Amino acid sequence: MIDRSHELPLTRQAQLLKLSRGSLYYQPRPVSAEDLAIMRRIDELHLEHPFAGSRMLRDLLRGEGVQIGRARVITMMRRMRIEAIYRRPNTSKPGPGHRIYPYLLRGLAVDRPNQVWAMDITYIPMARGFVYLAAVIDWHTRRVLSWRLSITMETDFCIEAALEALAKHGKPEIFNTDQGSQFTSTAFTGLLADNGIQISMDGRGAWRDNVFVVRLWRSVKYEEVYLRLTTASPRRGPRWAGT
Repeated sequence: MIDRSHELPLTRQAQLLKLSRGSLYYQPRPVSAEDLAIMRRIDELHLEHPFAGSRMLRDLLRGEGVQIGRARVITMMRRMRIEAIYRRPNTSKPGPGHRIYPYLLRGLAVDRPNQVWAMDITYIPMARGFVYLAAVIDWHTRRVLSWRLSITMETDFCIEAALEALAKHGKPEIFNTDQGSQFTSTAFTGLLADNGIQISMDGRGAWRDNVFVVRLWRSVKYEEVYLRLTTASPRRGPRWAGT
């Protein structure tokens, strides 16, 4: 939005766009190797103990010799889109302007393809950094219909994955997601509504509502990603050597 070659001063452009002037001069900093190693370990611990919150993860890391505070763990969990799994009261509040749709799959017999699709996003550690992976899966066949990688958590790559699945496999009767802002956005829900698809959203932190996608992430990470990482983890060292 900012045009640095325009005759209008940057300060004035920032005022018109209601942007902070400081953001005009911000230079993104790469994630340090130390933070990447800790984030990968947090990801492993989350898969092993999905009920662990920031306090427990902090204590588990400290037990492995990693000096870290809870605030830093919370920051990393938010960046990785990880949260502990447990039931909490009154968690279905939509974001500003975002509608939360009811969960439609409770007690539903899913017995045919294209009856129910599900979609989710996960953090994927890489040898140098990390990315986000989104996938669309058919509940009946457990088949991955489409997927996309992104270095940001914007909505676009989710829409691209959904569009590809619709183009290649028709459309489902119901499309189930969590309550992430990417899926509650008007752009994403509008795409589903325009195609006559019923929208279903599970409760926040209720991984069982989208269990098949959660199982997919576990398989992808343990059977593919972690076998090919080359950076040592804080605790396991040689296990991270590539194969």
